[in-house]
Order: sequence, then structure tokens, then C-alpha cells
Amino acid sequence: MTPSKPMRADALRNRARILAAAEEVFAERGASASTEEVAARAGVAIGTVFRHFPTKRDLLAAIMKELRESLIAKADSLIAAGDKGTAFFDYFTFLVERSAKVGTVVSLLAEEGTSIEPGEQIMALTHTFGSLLDAAQEAGTVRPEVRLDEVMALLTATTHGALAAAWSDDLRHRTVALLLNALRIR
Repeated sequence: MTPSKPMRADALRNRARILAAAEEVFAERGASASTEEVAARAGVAIGTVFRHFPTKRDLLAAIMKELRESLIAKADSLIAAGDKGTAFFDYFTFLVERSAKVGTVVSLLAEEGTSIEPGEQIMALTHTFGSLLDAAQEAGTVRPEVRLDEVMALLTATTHGALAAAWSDDLRHRTVALLLNALRIR
């Protein structure tokens, strides 16, 4: 498919199913996951996977691109929902959870020679996070002395820790709860 030619609706649906299936398969099976498993989980033929993603690296890179887009979309939806008091906390939690889920993909990309630093991905969202922080402080749910650079440092450390150390779900949830409670107005 040429970049200038738009994809058909069915091709777009197949691509989305392949990406969703690939994220699940890589998270479950790690480096041993095959494109055949991805195709089976997505309910498409292996040729369909290769038409969209000629190499495993292309598939992994597309997952990361999709992740960045979902991070932005989630922030936009939280801002649009208008709950200034909780959006900041919801977004922080969402970022840590999504980072943990793509840990295998990040590791596989690194093995392929493409380093993805979670901190760089998170820092790209600084402006959006600043808006969420300001709104939460105005709503009286985040302590007024909390600064954006501190929040970004905590977020980067937490996402990196969850990713690099493969924190269990329980440890990740408890750690995020402790961090967020420290930022709340008591």
C-alpha cells in the first residue's frame, strides 16, 4: 500500500486488530511470540499481517506509535470530560499502566537495535500533563506546592521502574497509590 493512498475500511480494521493482538501476544509470550500467533489471535491470514507489517520490527514500531497516540487521546478525553479534580490522577495511573503493558515490546525493540526510552515518551507529554496539574491544583485536589518538574520526575521514575523491573500488578498499584496520595491535599 502506498502512503498517499488511503486504506480501505476493512484494511484499517484488520490493521487495528493486528496491533491489538500483537500487543497481547508479545505481552504474554515475549520474544518467542511469532507473527503466526499474532495472525491467529487477530483472526487474519499471515499474509495480511505481512502486508501491513513486513517485519517483526515494523510491527513492534507500530505498536509503540499506537501507544503514543493512545496516550494523547486519553489526555484529550480526560480534559474534555471536565473532571479537573480527578483527571490528573487518572492520567498518571493510566500512563504507568500502559507503560507496564508494553514492556515486552520495548525490550524486543531494544534487541532489534531500536532503543525506546520511556522517559522520552513521557516527557513529550509534559505540556498536557502541566494542564492537568494546573486544573487539579485549581480544583483543590493536588497540593499547591507540587511542581510539574517534580511530577514528571516521579512519573518517569515510576514508569521506568515498572517497565525495567517488571513490577507485579500489586506492587505497581501500591506504588502509584502511595505516590498519588503524597500529592493530594489532605
